Amino acid sequence: MSKLSLRRDPIRLVLSRGPWAAARYLLGYLLVGGALFAIAFGTAAAAIRWCADVERARARPFARIQGTYRQVTGHGIMARLRTRWRDPATWRDVAYLVGMYVPLLALDTIVLAVWLVLLAGITLPIWYWAPWKTVHDVRYHGYDLGYHPNGPHGPGGWGLYVNTLPEAFAVAAVCLVLFLIFNYAVVATARAHAAVARGLLGPAEDPLREAKEVLGRPGPLAPNSRA
Repeated sequence: MSKLSLRRDPIRLVLSRGPWAAARYLLGYLLVGGALFAIAFGTAAAAIRWCADVERARARPFARIQGTYRQVTGHGIMARLRTRWRDPATWRDVAYLVGMYVPLLALDTIVLAVWLVLLAGITLPIWYWAPWKTVHDVRYHGYDLGYHPNGPHGPGGWGLYVNTLPEAFAVAAVCLVLFLIFNYAVVATARAHAAVARGLLGPAEDPLREAKEVLGRPGPLAPNSRA
């Protein structure tokens, strides 16, 4: 029977090992639980910072991002915890790593998918003949850029069925032009991604910084200004 069983009368319960084992278990949590909590949350904060540093390193070709975290004041684990979890930089890291994950993943996936399709289209003359399908016991070789349920020349189809080398070269030429143009979209997407990383993983900027700089410059009525 379990030590924590309550199927006893009060006298038998107090004379059993159950209450003492329960008290020892609860007291142990009071002594150990705080340390485990501190270690767990401290490790999480360190992991978040490490992940943010990885993203800063990945963004280096597009933007140099310097993380600015508060210095730990005090001694001990709890002091480090208070500093890390009260630091706005930690929560900006969380906003980037968690809050922006889905939209950035969707954007990057769409752009890269188009880019890879165009890149594959450039090599079409090498492998256009490899794909095949059987329609009415007839085997057709070629790459279907559309829908041809009755074969490349059958009714009810639309699009282009590439099954000759000249057609493959024509498609490859179009893909090459589109690929060269779409590279701008890829770079722009990477720069936008890096801009989001810089905005959240970099130092917090004062929204009134430019206005303060303008007000701080000597004006035409300043004492040292020339007439």
